[in-house]
Amino acid sequence: MADSRATVRSVPQGKQPRNPISRKQVEKVISRSVAVFGIVFGAQTVPWLLGQLDEAYPIWLWIVVPALFGSLVVVLVLSFVQLWVRQAHGVFAVVYIASLVSWPFTVIPGAEVLPGIHWLNYILTVATAMAAIAFSTRVGTIYLLVASLIYGVVRITPQGGGAQWQTAVVESVYAVILGAAIMIIVTMLRQAATKVDVAQGNALDRYGRAVRQHAMEVERVQVDSIVHDSVLTTFISAARAYTPEAQALAGKMAGNAIGHLRDAAAASPDDGTMLRLTALTSKIADSANGQSSRFEVSVRAIGTQSIPVQAADAVHSAAVQAMVNSQQHAGESAVARWVTMRGVAPDGIEVIVGDRGAGFILSDVPGERLGVRVSILERIANAGGIAIIHSAPQQGTVITIRWPHTPEPQPAELGDVTEAWGAAR
Repeated sequence: MADSRATVRSVPQGKQPRNPISRKQVEKVISRSVAVFGIVFGAQTVPWLLGQLDEAYPIWLWIVVPALFGSLVVVLVLSFVQLWVRQAHGVFAVVYIASLVSWPFTVIPGAEVLPGIHWLNYILTVATAMAAIAFSTRVGTIYLLVASLIYGVVRITPQGGGAQWQTAVVESVYAVILGAAIMIIVTMLRQAATKVDVAQGNALDRYGRAVRQHAMEVERVQVDSIVHDSVLTTFISAARAYTPEAQALAGKMAGNAIGHLRDAAAASPDDGTMLRLTALTSKIADSANGQSSRFEVSVRAIGTQSIPVQAADAVHSAAVQAMVNSQQHAGESAVARWVTMRGVAPDGIEVIVGDRGAGFILSDVPGERLGVRVSILERIANAGGIAIIHSAPQQGTVITIRWPHTPEPQPAELGDVTEAWGAAR
């Protein structure tokens, strides 16, 4: 027989970047850059501040100066430790706008006001940059326009130096241009980083699907190898078993083949994929409606939670096998058959497949019959669930499939199908 084994080669993976770009990384770089930028501009403001100390009341200076420069230091520290970053930037922006509004009301009457640029103008751009960090793009833009407008209006007043309106407009427009440039850069970086995050998420999803497909292909190859090397060989040996010794050997080979298949089923990869219970119940209902015999399907109290896809596959396969067994052994197609699905705590599901057919005694089922033992009981047990069979001759059969396996009192006998049938109905 031809060899059906396949060799699976691992794909070499490139070295992953140590710090891949992301929205979080971009926010960190922007906030730290603006914080350092604020300290530098604040230091450049000090000479101008010292030259204009005689213009305002000392009480205003004692409040505004520590608040502004102290908040600059706080912003720098919090930006580097990445704690309350946006809040700190927002506090400085609010403190600055409050200082700007109160500025003309604190000038000492009769004091000689410097006609040049006021020291608050040198950190106007810092305030607008921090507003871009702290607030949304719309709010940051409004802050930029309002702060620049307030500064221009104050500059025209005598308390602001009595500048010509052309000069005030130039200074305000200059502040708007610098602030808008920073706002545009911040917005573009954020949008680019967001797109990168989305692209990385999509790539991870595609990679996850590729991994699952690869695992399924590996499993298929393994099962094909088992079928080729064990099952088919066992069939051939059994067909040629004319002596007691050959028959014994064929039986042993059959047991080994069953063991190989059971091990392959237990080795299914668990990649963490989840499936909603609503999707699972819909899948079971479709399978029931596709059977040659009629099954009455009902769904009760199924929540929106999800379960592992391997467990969902086991529940679905066990339920389908129970339906097939009912059609094969319960009797004529007129026998009443039903499938009931309902949610169980915590985050689980219970599927009941029943009929009012011939029934059977579970202990009388031969061990070599795999339909009940392997396809239902062991399959759901390997997935972490439990299957309970209630059956009695001429009373019917009820198979209860439950995932996960939650300890519950078990009935003393499996023969009373009438009570189980009534509960399922």
